[in-house]
Amino acid sequence: MIRPAADIFDVERVAAELAPDDDADAAAIRRHAVEVLGAEMARGRAAIAAALAERPLAARAAIRSYAWLMDRIVGATYELATGRLHPNPTPTGGERLSVLAVGGYGRGEMAPQSDIDLLFLTPWKITSWAESVIESMLYILWDLRLTVGHASRTIPDCLRLAEEDFTIRTALLENRRVTGDARLAGELTHRLWHDLFKSSVREFTEAKLEERDARHEKQGGQRYMVEPNVKEGKGGLRDLQSLFWIAKYLHRVTSSAELVALGMFTREEFDLFAEAENFLWAVRCQLHLITGRPNDKLTFDLQVEVADRMGYKDRAGRRGVEHFMQDYFRHATSVGDLTRIFLTKLEAAHVKSEPLLQRLFRRKKKLKDGYSEVNGRLAIVDDAAFLSDRLNLLRIFEEGLRTGLLIHPDAMLLVTANLDLIDDDFRADPVAAKLFLGLLLKHGNPERALRRMNELGVLSAFLPEFEPIVAMMQFNMYHHYTVDEHTIQCISHLSRIERGKLVEELPIASSILERGVNRRVLYVALLLHDIGKGRAEDHSILGAQIARKVAARLGLKPREVDTVEWLVRYHLLMSDMAQKRDIADPRTVRDFAKAVRTKQRLDLLCVLTVCDIRGVGPGTWNNWKASLLRALYRQTLHALENGLEDINREQRGSDAKRNLRAALKGWSAKALKHETARHYPPYWQGLHVTAHAIFARLLRDLDRPDCTDEIGIDLHPDEDRDATRACFVMADHPGIFSRLAGALALVGANVVDARTYTSKDGYATAVFWIQDAEGSPFEEARLPRLRKTIFRTLTGEVVARDAIESRDKIRKRERAFRVPTHITFDNEGSEIYTIIEVDTRDRPGLLHDLTRTLAANNVYIASAVIATYGEQVVDTFYVKDMFGLKFYSEAKQTALDRKLRAAIKEGAQRARA
Repeated sequence: MIRPAADIFDVERVAAELAPDDDADAAAIRRHAVEVLGAEMARGRAAIAAALAERPLAARAAIRSYAWLMDRIVGATYELATGRLHPNPTPTGGERLSVLAVGGYGRGEMAPQSDIDLLFLTPWKITSWAESVIESMLYILWDLRLTVGHASRTIPDCLRLAEEDFTIRTALLENRRVTGDARLAGELTHRLWHDLFKSSVREFTEAKLEERDARHEKQGGQRYMVEPNVKEGKGGLRDLQSLFWIAKYLHRVTSSAELVALGMFTREEFDLFAEAENFLWAVRCQLHLITGRPNDKLTFDLQVEVADRMGYKDRAGRRGVEHFMQDYFRHATSVGDLTRIFLTKLEAAHVKSEPLLQRLFRRKKKLKDGYSEVNGRLAIVDDAAFLSDRLNLLRIFEEGLRTGLLIHPDAMLLVTANLDLIDDDFRADPVAAKLFLGLLLKHGNPERALRRMNELGVLSAFLPEFEPIVAMMQFNMYHHYTVDEHTIQCISHLSRIERGKLVEELPIASSILERGVNRRVLYVALLLHDIGKGRAEDHSILGAQIARKVAARLGLKPREVDTVEWLVRYHLLMSDMAQKRDIADPRTVRDFAKAVRTKQRLDLLCVLTVCDIRGVGPGTWNNWKASLLRALYRQTLHALENGLEDINREQRGSDAKRNLRAALKGWSAKALKHETARHYPPYWQGLHVTAHAIFARLLRDLDRPDCTDEIGIDLHPDEDRDATRACFVMADHPGIFSRLAGALALVGANVVDARTYTSKDGYATAVFWIQDAEGSPFEEARLPRLRKTIFRTLTGEVVARDAIESRDKIRKRERAFRVPTHITFDNEGSEIYTIIEVDTRDRPGLLHDLTRTLAANNVYIASAVIATYGEQVVDTFYVKDMFGLKFYSEAKQTALDRKLRAAIKEGAQRARA
């Protein structure tokens, strides 16, 4: 145990304190017992927790200590109930009682806040004496504030229920007598093994595996979820426990170490099992100690504290929590490897059915020399012959892709045991490079080979530059996967686009690939685009330097190497331009076109960007991002093909007016002339004809002599952009943008894009694209209420600043993230505006605080573009000063910077209060 037994529960002292008091009644005895046992339990738990704080990886000893402590509590309760509360000096044959621990407690493993699962076993129908004993025990345990799962059954009951219910059967598989009649407990064990377990091995195994698959699906179906469930998630404790249950059911083992002698694991594999199990238990214990409840989900806020308690420190440009989670995911991967090895051994022993797909497709595939098919998997015929040509360490993955067969675990073991054969000479071999590129390019499904190569360590051995990002977690809410898994997901998306699976969803990327691009360049660039992450330097710059060396080593031609380097260096450029800049501004498109220079680079970067965003995780890609990227691609392509001078504001303005005249059918020539004359050029250049038409109608309504409304509002879902378009018309006044931002914040709307213009006759026309908390357009049914709340705010009936305060909060699980604030002023990115970019921590009231600060300093906001990346947001404002000029003065920029930072800091403090 983690501490000497007496430090955890002093048996002799507790027995003395519970000694009989002849004058006490039953209620007093119970109260006194709860007081004594409660104090001793608290002392024992504190001793275990203190020892775990000193040795955070002594998890095995800790969980045994918690179980031993609970044994003493249950045992003392039983002695009290049978010896003092319900003495029975001459019991009949039917008045026997055995108290058994079942489930995890039966296995002798308990986390600090684990439930206690007890089975009260009687020979046959429960007697009144046994009923009284059980009731008294439970009341004492409940008074100790323990969560007790309990059942009172006979042996026939146990057999019958276990036959019907696999959950009960599994719990009984782990039964262990804590106290009471030993003969009765032994009889149950005998009957279970001889009457039930022995004849149902295959049935139990299949049920446990189906249960595991269902559990994985419920937890997200992915080992690399950034907020994993330590117990139930893929690669978690339950997976290891499932292996042990199956092994115990099959071989009647009492400890996982026995699996080595049985040939289920090698000694090295068992060491992996023990190491992963110990680590996961250590994490689970810390989660329970921190939260004070049986919580097994490793949420963002808890990750930081668990990492700190387990001794992880910030180093090498990464936070301690990122190093901790990298270790976590490496152990989760080990659990997956062990599961695969174990299940294949079961298949070989015909305990588990071979994979369903293998049963459906029985036709044997012709294999290359040196390989055979064993239980539907690709196996190696002769280990020595295989290793005689070390290039086979890559060829086996090619054969797996070619035939569609999964690789046999014995073959995987041979590969991992000989990774030292992949040395510098191997990596420099042109044949090896050709084989590796073939895995990416030839078989239409590189994801499967890359994932298996990554899990077995082959990918890192062949590309040592890849090793630092294996299982690397980026501690933020934006990325759903580890860096290596994100990379593989990106390549999977590229492969799907190439195979024509996403034509409707991604028409431009699909058409680019259909027309043809340099696939070697694209796949290599995507494989290496995040290779520089996890260091102190900018990952794009460092990644480009690494990519240049790797691409050359892989045999790419000099011009291809240049293109790969450029793509890695600028892999965020198109995404940033589309999401952080106003692409309605001609300068944005011209600057992007100058950076890209050729259609070839534009095509490659467009496809890479799409795959990169889609590979971040489910729900990250949406129509809003798709529409921005499509617009930027088309305008840039037009500029490259027709010349940069072809993009100008005047032409856009003329086209917009012509389109509006066509859209406003039924309007008189006079009305059309009035509408097209009342707006300044930026209005025509910055909006689509749909918005122009809406504003024309809203302005006409406000112009009517009989109109008493001061504000025109139009809310409409813009399905092409996955957002709700909110158009406003009202009399212009300073701070209009801030008031609108406040009104929208009050209704829980996230602004993704916004533009505001002033007409020549004194009206403000503003359009905001907004989304709900889930990143979707607001439902039609919510729009009337939304409109009413916005109207009340704009008319002053509700003061946005005061009303927002109670809602402007950062949720607890999100408080652990650090997002430094960066503010930049750019006078070159737009011809007529200064671009202020604020990169900081997101929160509900941030946009209102920033725009209010700008308004208070006489800054006119023409448009705002909002890009959100999890907890980080980049708010970009296109602004002028009160005289319509850019902010060239360094003193003015410094003053604005200081005031914006003060608003951010003040708001952040309020949000955390």
